[in-house]
Amino acid sequence: MHIHILGICGTFMGGLAALAREAGHKVTGCDANVYPPMSTQLQALGIDLITGFGAEQLELKPDLFVIGNVVTRSSEGRFPLMEAILDAGLPYTSGPQWLAEHVLQGRHVLAVAGTHGKTTTTSMLAWILEHAGLKPGFLVGGVPENFGVSARLGSGAPFVIEADEYDTAFFDKRSKFVHYRPRTAILNNLEFDHADIFADLGAIETQFHHLVRTVPASGRLVVNAREEALQRVLTRGCWSDVQRFGGRKEESGSLRARGEPQAFDVLRGSLKVARVEWELSGEHNQLNALAAIAAAEHLGVTPERSAAALREFKNVKRRMELRGEAGGVKVYDDFAHHPTAIRTTVNGLRRRIAPLERILAVFEPRSNTMKLGTMKAQLPWALEEADLSFCNQDGLSWDAAEALQPLGAQGLVGANADALVAMVVKAAKPGDHVLCMSNGGFAGIHQKLLDALSKKD
Repeated sequence: MHIHILGICGTFMGGLAALAREAGHKVTGCDANVYPPMSTQLQALGIDLITGFGAEQLELKPDLFVIGNVVTRSSEGRFPLMEAILDAGLPYTSGPQWLAEHVLQGRHVLAVAGTHGKTTTTSMLAWILEHAGLKPGFLVGGVPENFGVSARLGSGAPFVIEADEYDTAFFDKRSKFVHYRPRTAILNNLEFDHADIFADLGAIETQFHHLVRTVPASGRLVVNAREEALQRVLTRGCWSDVQRFGGRKEESGSLRARGEPQAFDVLRGSLKVARVEWELSGEHNQLNALAAIAAAEHLGVTPERSAAALREFKNVKRRMELRGEAGGVKVYDDFAHHPTAIRTTVNGLRRRIAPLERILAVFEPRSNTMKLGTMKAQLPWALEEADLSFCNQDGLSWDAAEALQPLGAQGLVGANADALVAMVVKAAKPGDHVLCMSNGGFAGIHQKLLDALSKKD
């Protein structure tokens, strides 16, 4: 089968393309901007990429068009290829629907849902199952460093998938995850997000309840006990076994020396089941790990075996990834973009470094929700543990300086990424940690900072 994918360079659709190619299909695709790293990965797989959504792509004559949710019906005519497909009556489907029918059917699907931590938890779970010899397939919205790829079919029965609540396609407004029909589902947390498609938190809870409805009675829901929104979801109806985690504060062992592993215990009631030692920091990562351990247990992997796997877990690219050091200043890259994720990311770094070392938080409100300004009032709370905060004003319809006013002189705003580089380099001192946070490329700010810091040095 020849499939042509519209919106191929997104993390989900790019992973789907890799799976389709591995399964033996001919795959081509297009996107508004074809750029690395996804374009490089796909081209290495022999997938031809086209820039733009021109109607001339009908001449490729694929058997099926797979439509990403970047594609819309608009009066501006941004997607002439989609209009041509509709006019010609050609076959098309959504990415999640294609995945459900051609990859997930007949497999034990483990879906990881939640506002935060999906990518990290999915990667942890896939690695635990791999370490246990179960040879899982997976589709992750990032690149787990233990695997080096974001998706693979796997030869075993399990398939681990990052289960996004964002809508499926312009013609299917259900959340993506309702297509996956998991046997094991992690509900990691639930907050308001995606203000461009959801009116309020209640609307997202409804979609999570639809996911719960698809889990069989023999399945398992792994649920964060601290999340009131998830408890409301379950009270609307639940037909499966429920394994809760996070009911008590997990205590992280204090660092014996900088750089040594942290540790925490996996508990069943008052019983210590296993002890996890690893390089990751922050209670949010402990909760992610507990969720992955409980999900793996549904497949017969003991907590002790999971703890052994997590000792070798290498995290995901763009999750507190150290991009380099120049002039005694470390520069990190992180995907955080929701205020809660920003707060937990800053807190995780704060707990890792020495008490007197400074954190310079550099962030880009790039998601649709943040661009709308829906959560701008939460930014001072999200950034309060940083010593200085620098916000990119570019592309925003609201005044970032006004939003950061509660931070006083610690909250700074730049017109664009280049302006932020100049501001950060001027403020940075040896021993500082510069934490760049965005769900996009941030105009290559990480390397620009390292180059400028080297010249300053």
